[in-house]
Amino acid sequence: MEDRKTADFWWNVELEADACNLASEEWLANIADMSGSVGAELLDSGDKKVLRAFYVSSKDITHWTSVLERILANFPGVRIVSQSKEERKEWNKDSLDAFPPIDVGVNLTVMAPWHRGKGIAGKIPFYIYPSSAFGTGYHESTQIALSMIERFVKEGDTIIDIGTGSGILFIVALKLGAKDAVARDIDPTVVAEALRNMELNGIQLDKCDLRVGTLLKGIEVKADIMTANILMEPNLQLLKVARASLKPSGIAIFSGMTENERPRFLDAMSDAGAEVVSEMTSKNWWGCAAKFV
Repeated sequence: MEDRKTADFWWNVELEADACNLASEEWLANIADMSGSVGAELLDSGDKKVLRAFYVSSKDITHWTSVLERILANFPGVRIVSQSKEERKEWNKDSLDAFPPIDVGVNLTVMAPWHRGKGIAGKIPFYIYPSSAFGTGYHESTQIALSMIERFVKEGDTIIDIGTGSGILFIVALKLGAKDAVARDIDPTVVAEALRNMELNGIQLDKCDLRVGTLLKGIEVKADIMTANILMEPNLQLLKVARASLKPSGIAIFSGMTENERPRFLDAMSDAGAEVVSEMTSKNWWGCAAKFV
């Protein structure tokens, strides 16, 4: 993982959208969050909305543009217009008032560690260090998944978390009473961040089998709850094989999809022998909890 104290530059990617699209600001903010940006600036440029998004330099710029291009398939009219290097900025230190505590679900509060002690009485606090890993708790798709976890996790459950990012989903599940977790992500840089977030929340490191991996490949345990806050296409791939990794009464939680993608995913669920037991929409984001029948 890149040492952000010594890295001398960030990658800067500029994207633009037509200002006449009333959702353009929201779309650009979502794209920055989903792509793993460590900081972003939203600018007006005449009839265009411009996003300057910054990314860690431990990965080549072609990695980040590839990530963005996959995401942009869900945001018609948004395009990459330039890419460059930017002198390093300590985003998290410069903005200690950023990432204020946010209430999620019924009894959860997610906050950056520098806000420790500022949560609302009666809410259960969870601490996540905002960084390049996806899943700070501020994105609607993450909030959908967290709300589902709060509803369905039970004392003693085993969790599988695919595309774990910051680790927020399995961390919350463990703090709500789950016994243990298996977490996988294709990006090796997120492992250290998820471990750091476990420590922030007082989770013993042996509570989670956390590794680099693709979907369910190599996972042999049977889970009570499986979570996946990822994009549509990998969710469809996961749906085809999820049954084998769940206990007979297990719940699969899928998030990271847009409301427009809902009909296609529901059709795929039917083909896979699964049915919705709960679903949520937040702004234009959609997720569901499902059981295999």
